[in-house]
Amino acid sequence: MIRKLSSTDFQTLYAIINDASVAYKGKIPSDCYKEPYMPLEELRAEIESGVQFYGITQNGELAAVMGIQPVGDVTLIRHAYTLTRFQRKGLGEKLLNYLLSLAQTERVLVGTWEAATWAIGFYQKHGFVLLSREETNKLLHKYWNIPERQVETSVVLEQKRRRQ
Repeated sequence: MIRKLSSTDFQTLYAIINDASVAYKGKIPSDCYKEPYMPLEELRAEIESGVQFYGITQNGELAAVMGIQPVGDVTLIRHAYTLTRFQRKGLGEKLLNYLLSLAQTERVLVGTWEAATWAIGFYQKHGFVLLSREETNKLLHKYWNIPERQVETSVVLEQKRRRQ
């Protein structure tokens, strides 16, 4: 079951993000990886900036989360994480398709680490196109609020959709 997360899910959301983010350890630049990967204050700031999280349950347990954030003329897919023990079971695909059905813009963007080849492949499998370095830098500066080092080591993928 997919549902919109609420403030009562905050601690579980935090735990899922930090469980799943171990996949980045040793892959992304070491100066970009920290533990916890997303501190409580950072997660609160993301929610306050307009990221709305949705989650999917497996066997009655919240197992995967993904955020959506309308920003101007685009929709961003943000913070997609699945608990390690539930990965590779199609939960991310279900969440992504659900969030794409909610998107009200023609362009949907997702940013991820350049070294997260598994994530890039996942989005490409679902119709996203990897953008050039020049376009990536432009979009990361326009729609995201991330450190310059993260801009340097990230990519943006885009899915263009028909107007609703």
